Amino acid sequence: MRPIRILIGMLCLATGVAVGALNPQVVELDLGLAVFHPTLGLALLATLLLGALAGGLATMASIVLPLRRRARTPTPNALDAD
Repeated sequence: MRPIRILIGMLCLATGVAVGALNPQVVELDLGLAVFHPTLGLALLATLLLGALAGGLATMASIVLPLRRRARTPTPNALDAD
């Protein structure tokens, strides 16, 4: 399993380098309070990373945390077994 994870990580790294190298155009990113001038490749990769983080946090908040809370609370059947 470990070699597969390393291979997937290397493929993602190579894809990120390729996207960054193939998109060297400078873009203007206006966030209201600040203006940034990153390359297009960097802006694309940052957007993908932020989207993945937001999706992971949303999944954790809506699925993982309620399941953990439910697993921690004892059920009435478990109390009767003692």
